Amino acid sequence: MMKTEASLDEKAIVAAAERALSDIAAIRGEVSKVIFGQESVVENTILAVLSGGHALLVGVPGLAKTRLVTTLGEVLGLAANRIQFTPDLMPSDILGSEVMDQDDSGRRSFRFVKGPVFAQLLMADEINRASPRTQSALLQAMQEYHITIAGQRYDLPAPFHVLATQNPLEQEGTYPLPEAQLDRFLLQVDVNYPELAAERQILLETTGMSETRPEAIIDAQRLIEIQTLVRQMPVSETVVDAILSLVRSARPGQGNASTDKNVAWGPGPRAGQAMMLCARARALYEGRLAPSLDDVFALAEPILQHRMALTFAARAEGMSVRDVIAGLVRQAKG
Repeated sequence: MMKTEASLDEKAIVAAAERALSDIAAIRGEVSKVIFGQESVVENTILAVLSGGHALLVGVPGLAKTRLVTTLGEVLGLAANRIQFTPDLMPSDILGSEVMDQDDSGRRSFRFVKGPVFAQLLMADEINRASPRTQSALLQAMQEYHITIAGQRYDLPAPFHVLATQNPLEQEGTYPLPEAQLDRFLLQVDVNYPELAAERQILLETTGMSETRPEAIIDAQRLIEIQTLVRQMPVSETVVDAILSLVRSARPGQGNASTDKNVAWGPGPRAGQAMMLCARARALYEGRLAPSLDDVFALAEPILQHRMALTFAARAEGMSVRDVIAGLVRQAKG
């Protein structure tokens, strides 16, 4: 009886996965109608959402970061808001505030007016321009999925995702994100310049009389179902061991000579959790029912790079975090 039930569960998961594969393929196709090229950027951003997490998009202005987030909101059928971060932005501008109402009899009472954080997909544009006080207000929302105003708890909509952008060049007048907040982002997605063919298509498609508008492929409830499926996907012991080995090798004091020499501090257990979720989501994204070692190696950079820092000596030698991660991946591949 128990074997029959187990086989039924496996069949149900396979059937659900096949349906999810079809939905994800449709999502990819719809996004590609609007976002040209940038396949890895689109993939990693969608992986963050499918895994139920947040993503930090880092790139210079004009690389369609805002357009990507807007497009995803429409394709995934999510209620989306955008916040343009500035140094004078206050926590109440994001979370909301209490206002006093007066009825016809003159009786006064407070009423909470929700801020833009009450969205299923929140775009935090140039997040590093906000003051630490405002960043910490968003941090609670990202981690706890609720906010507290005047002692009253308000739950955020489900699902809730923050896709934040950051300009790596213009740092004057900015407030670098603290490590604790960076760790809340499942992935850091580096947005680079498009390739020649993609840029040619951008010129031709976006300067005419009309532009393609994406259509909704799924809704919020369907997205939650896919996120639940991602957590149910089986992960082999080989993949689990590879994740543990890779994450631990990025920490000083764990026996890796290169890391001990070049890394000041490394990723915590949250990096391994992110790798487990994103590896499953990447398998689904590419049409597979279980993650492989290739998923782990492909996700090493976007998951680890914002969760570790180099020593002064390594930076003085011109080394980057990406160089260290690439070396660790080469060692893991053997």
